[in-house]
Amino acid sequence: MYRDSGGRGWNALSRGQQIAIGVVGILVLYALLSGGGSLGRLSNPSWLIAVALILIVALPVHEMAHAAMAVQLGDPTPRMQGRYTLNPIAHIDPFGALLLLFAGFGWAKPVQWNPNNIDVDVRVGTILVAAAGPVSNLVLAAVGAFLFPFVDIPLLERILIAFIQINTLLFVFNLIPIPPLDGSHILFGILPGDHLELRLFLNRYGFLILLATIFLAGRIIWGPANQIAVWLLRIFGG
Repeated sequence: MYRDSGGRGWNALSRGQQIAIGVVGILVLYALLSGGGSLGRLSNPSWLIAVALILIVALPVHEMAHAAMAVQLGDPTPRMQGRYTLNPIAHIDPFGALLLLFAGFGWAKPVQWNPNNIDVDVRVGTILVAAAGPVSNLVLAAVGAFLFPFVDIPLLERILIAFIQINTLLFVFNLIPIPPLDGSHILFGILPGDHLELRLFLNRYGFLILLATIFLAGRIIWGPANQIAVWLLRIFGG
């Protein structure tokens, strides 16, 4: 996607960057006003190490999953743009990383792909490419749960638990059907007929809906994510 790089200051930022700055700023303010609970994580070594693992492992795997699915379906765009890689530098978004640090969920730079190049129905391809990322986080959480019984060091146990929780958070968060999250692409792929008006509505008010989801209905994200983490530990952790 091309974007004019002219201008300075706030107006020079993309819509996604503006949203990211707003979300991170509100999260920091919320943390300060609520007694610093979220900021308190910054002094927790296991949390910081788990976030680092997410940034260098989970988010690159998430975006690589999108890219690999698109390439597998016949679109060379991710490979041509250098996104068909597990190199974290190719995927990390600074604002999404900050959100991950404070909230436990965030994003990387979206992988671009061209549905006109794929070999299957566009709707099916859209669902497959969009779902590949969240599914990769669920797989990583399952791997962490499988490894948990073999860890006998308290610090490593806490790191692994945090790693599992953040991956399940990313799984649930990315399935929210609000642009630009993966869930919106899955929704548009499933819905029959023309959904231009819905797209326009979600693109216009999606930021506000996402903020409301994060702050006013946190259990929509944290509740299912924690439950999935518990299930994975029961199934794979013995």
